Amino acid sequence: MLIRHPSDILSSEITPQSVFLNRRQFMLAGTSALLLTGEAMAGLNAKPSALSAKESPNSLKQITSYNNYYEFGTDKGDPALYAGQLKTKPWQIVVNGEVGQSRTYSIDDLLKVAALEERIYRLRCVEGWSMVIPWVGIPLASVLKQVSPTSKGKFVAFETLNDPKQMPGQRSRVLEWPYREGLRIDEAMHPLTILAVGLYGEVLPNQNGAPVRLVVPWKYGFKSIKSVVGIRLQEQQPITSWQQSAPNEYGFYSNVNPDVPHPRWSQAKERRIGEFLKRDTLPFNGYGPQVAAMYQGMDLRKFF
Repeated sequence: MLIRHPSDILSSEITPQSVFLNRRQFMLAGTSALLLTGEAMAGLNAKPSALSAKESPNSLKQITSYNNYYEFGTDKGDPALYAGQLKTKPWQIVVNGEVGQSRTYSIDDLLKVAALEERIYRLRCVEGWSMVIPWVGIPLASVLKQVSPTSKGKFVAFETLNDPKQMPGQRSRVLEWPYREGLRIDEAMHPLTILAVGLYGEVLPNQNGAPVRLVVPWKYGFKSIKSVVGIRLQEQQPITSWQQSAPNEYGFYSNVNPDVPHPRWSQAKERRIGEFLKRDTLPFNGYGPQVAAMYQGMDLRKFF
């Protein structure tokens, strides 16, 4: 199978959003095999969100064929090739730690926590490329409020499924598995932070982190951990996978910052997948007006 780089995909090959929406009803008839639960997950009933970026999303083809998901390989095309073997039903997410009451959520349970919303967000990879993605999900805060974080729950740690039989990339030593990420509690509770279960109005594809992934749009993409099975509130700042692997390259916060270069990639510019010319990187990926106040007084070069 020939996999082309998304930047080589012509604009004439990209399905316009209006055409996509008109054909959705046709697609529903053929997607029953993709159901995550007993409910009608194919054709997610998501309401538009006022928090969405006013930008045109990348095509579904681009979003699902160009991915970083090392559990399935380090090449951008590996997740689309190998993630299909991941079984996303049944699935459980354990939420525990410094909480009033621990809970275990199935995907069915998760969908009942809050109304699904479509959030069109910019995604910025630390490697210098970016996309615009129409996620479908719920605010993470709605889940955390159900477990009643205690005063000691100052940080939120996340963990991905650890199953080398289903995730062949975990047989390599590129990272210490399982994949782990973390947020400060105010970041986790921020209205922009969501748990995504879909994109383009349909069930989240495996290569994009099915059945549920974190999305934190003002941070570099690796912070938005995929295939989440564990959420733990704790008093101490968690050690994250990339921070453990290369602490001089990957800080805990990992906010998009054009003024703080990565040792291998300048962050001043970015290449939007599908575009030829690079564009300026925006502080906090353009979400500064909503999130910058959380970091007031912090040295963002030290706390990168």
